[in-house]
Amino acid sequence: MKKLYSILKYACIIALTVSLISLIAVVAYVLINGVSKLSFDLLFGDYSASPSIFPAFIGTLQLVGIASIIAVPIGIASAIFLVEYTGNKGRFVKIVQVATETLAGIPSIVYGLFGYLIFVVAFGWGYSMLGGGITLAIMILPTIVRSTQESLLSVQDGLREGSYALGASKVRTIFKIVLPSCASGIVTSIILAIGRVVSESAVLILTVGMVVNKVPETLMSPGTSLALDIYYFASHGYPNEASATAVVLLVFVVFLNLLASFIGKMIKKSTYGDAK
Repeated sequence: MKKLYSILKYACIIALTVSLISLIAVVAYVLINGVSKLSFDLLFGDYSASPSIFPAFIGTLQLVGIASIIAVPIGIASAIFLVEYTGNKGRFVKIVQVATETLAGIPSIVYGLFGYLIFVVAFGWGYSMLGGGITLAIMILPTIVRSTQESLLSVQDGLREGSYALGASKVRTIFKIVLPSCASGIVTSIILAIGRVVSESAVLILTVGMVVNKVPETLMSPGTSLALDIYYFASHGYPNEASATAVVLLVFVVFLNLLASFIGKMIKKSTYGDAK
């Protein structure tokens, strides 16, 4: 038995090593090939003079904002209802869990087709940032619900019972005790969702279009994103611009992760500080 445990231990170490090496290799390849290709004109220049990713950066921010504003409150509220008000038991909860797990595994192109048929065709919006953002919100909603649900379930019942014993209401217990206790897990789910929004391209091709040379004037205008620009540059003979855009996308994702983690820590700290 000890020999088996030793084998499993070394197998886990090897798996971790392979994962780290793969991650480092990808990041290093992107940085080595892309950093030297960065320039002011590419980042902030006018597209009429040379290729620029400034419209894509603005479009990515808009898509992240639309998807987050819609999906995050609905996802967290849904998870709170399932865990805190239904006890995570019953047929309804099981149906919702099966539905969220199924929807989370659906390929993104299916969501893109849905967004195209509903927002572009049925609603008559055409290619628009709003249609793409709503479609992305629908796509990441199951991930937020399921991850937040697991985070809420990780909170010990003793914390809830202690709060009730001190006379706190259920709502106050949820917002002052439960949510701060699992804030890191909820923030992680939001990070994963935002990362998927930033890196998505299949959905946006069918809902946003690919207007790479113009900043969206309104939310009803077509546009682009950093991921779409990488696809466009790579498929239209701009390998240097594609590599540089990949670097910007990587830095953007890292920045969002750090920002979300900082916000989660500040919320937890401020809440516990108020409680004291």
